Amino acid sequence: MPELDGRRLWLVGIGGAGFSGYAVLAKGWGADVAGWDRNETPYLAHVRAAEIPVTVSPEPPEPPPGAEVVVSTAYAGRVAGRSRAELLAELVGLTRSIVVSGAHGKTTTAAMIAYCLDRLGDDPSFLIGGEVPQLAGNARAGSGWLVVEGDESDGTVFELPAEIAVVTNVELDHHATFASTAELEERFRRWAAGLPAGRVVWGDEQQPIDFDLAVPGEHNRVNAACALAALELAGVDRGAAGDVLTGFRGVGRRLEDHGEAGGVRLLDDYAHHPAELAATIAAARGTLQDGGRLTVLFQPHLYSRTVHLGRELGEALAEADAAVVTEIYAAREHPMPGVSGKLVADRLAEVRPGMPIGWAPSLEDAVQLAAALARPGGILLVAGAGNVDSALPLVREQLGA
Repeated sequence: MPELDGRRLWLVGIGGAGFSGYAVLAKGWGADVAGWDRNETPYLAHVRAAEIPVTVSPEPPEPPPGAEVVVSTAYAGRVAGRSRAELLAELVGLTRSIVVSGAHGKTTTAAMIAYCLDRLGDDPSFLIGGEVPQLAGNARAGSGWLVVEGDESDGTVFELPAEIAVVTNVELDHHATFASTAELEERFRRWAAGLPAGRVVWGDEQQPIDFDLAVPGEHNRVNAACALAALELAGVDRGAAGDVLTGFRGVGRRLEDHGEAGGVRLLDDYAHHPAELAATIAAARGTLQDGGRLTVLFQPHLYSRTVHLGRELGEALAEADAAVVTEIYAAREHPMPGVSGKLVADRLAEVRPGMPIGWAPSLEDAVQLAAALARPGGILLVAGAGNVDSALPLVREQLGA
């Protein structure tokens, strides 16, 4: 197991999906770790379980004397220190690593790889951008392969020295970072060219697996094919990995089943790009009983993405039976004049005139509309990369559960 003994790290933004995992991994590999975040987040439960001190306050305190300060992207510029990309590159370089990136499917594919390695006795380390219930979290410090979800949104992945890489797909999703799909493709090609020859799995070259999975959707069959190809490069028997993979039950907020309320099945998904939204809607429909209504409550994510892909998002939602759109989740961006979630709703109305459609700037009002459109025997799918998952208990209340 890699050694970080004697290192003192103080992480600014420790409650994030990625940074919380870095903290757990670094602590498990011997570092003295502590950190700060402005908000309480679900990921901090894992950080505290690893006995890592956390400060939650409106403003960051002074770093501990002598600590190496590492700053997440969310707080870049507010506190001086190393970037998260630098820390991640260091962690990846300490051991055998499998890095999974791409526009869509990277969280699930990375989780599939880590799950198979775990069940086959490898004792993997992993850093995954979502909760994996069967692995008890989003990160672990082990003694085997390190499985990492690499993020292209800010170019972090292109600094990672992977031994094996997976590129699930290449599609423009971060318009504030890349000018075109061609630019993004070139960045991935340059990164792959610097990795060991023959050790890169390209998703567009994989055939969907031909056996049953516990997770639905054609996109997950491709994710599984990518996972098996990477595992084979890591020396894992493909047949043994395939047998194990049939038991994989998914990642949090990826068609996550939240039971029923008022006879309506509730699903939650992170889909925020048109291709992801279309795949998620198709997968959800594949689980519907004949005649059941598929209602989607969708929260667009980022002003830049909405202004560039608003039409495509509306077209993806057109494959549902009813839809409600709420206001954009700004995340790291500032509002753009004239840009709102209504752009998506308006495009949807153009594509599917007569379809039951709702637009509500507030999430609370959107919940009421979505609950009114849902029907017993059907599905209400909550989708988006922001805080739309907080609507689930409100939906349950509206449906009378």
